[in-house]
Amino acid sequence: MTLTKTLSENSAMQLSPYSDNIALWYGVINEASDYQRYWKMLVEEEQHHARQLKNERVHKRYVVVHGQLRALLAHTLQRAPEKITIANAAHGKPYLADYPQLGFNLSHCGNVFVIALGWHCKLGVDIENSKPRTNLAALVNKCFAPEEALYWQQLPDAQKTAEFYRFWTRKEAFVKATGFGIALGLQHCVVNPRQPNAFLRIPDNCGEAVDWQLREVVLPALDSQMLCAVSVDKKITEIYVNALF
Repeated sequence: MTLTKTLSENSAMQLSPYSDNIALWYGVINEASDYQRYWKMLVEEEQHHARQLKNERVHKRYVVVHGQLRALLAHTLQRAPEKITIANAAHGKPYLADYPQLGFNLSHCGNVFVIALGWHCKLGVDIENSKPRTNLAALVNKCFAPEEALYWQQLPDAQKTAEFYRFWTRKEAFVKATGFGIALGLQHCVVNPRQPNAFLRIPDNCGEAVDWQLREVVLPALDSQMLCAVSVDKKITEIYVNALF
């Protein structure tokens, strides 16, 4: 069974509250991005936050990504974007005050962003540019469990960069899904090296490892170095992937 379906922008689906699907949208922020349209979708608190961002690129990214999030939530919930109330949980993870059963999460890397939605689940998404780094070994020692580190250290050098990011995006997606963030300790969120869509173990306060799903998501038309992963605490039937360009 294929777990990922690629849809055009015009076929962007409205999730059924009764499905086990996840919908993911991705896009690229550029000069053609409709800044004014997205600005009008933001609520006053978001506009205030955006004004505090003095870096023009960061400011525009915030407006476009959060406006796009509101547009997708509005499409799914059939409500006006500016009428949707987004609150923050105890550890800072955003949720929908009026529709807490609809999970959502977003991530960005450079000018690329992803937004994921799913009903009745804890959901996290992460995207990274798998560019070479000189400190990968140090990050592995700090953020990987012994089983993960041993697996990574035994890989051919040519595979180490990509495999590092495959583990990293899964871990990041998971800690975002839980709402605890990296304070949870990435080294305690242990991906199975031989079955990377599953965990070997997770922190006790996050439930059972077998209840969590991990998936790498291919984003067509983007640089192959861009790696994306989703983590969710329910069985996934399919992930629908929608390009916003």
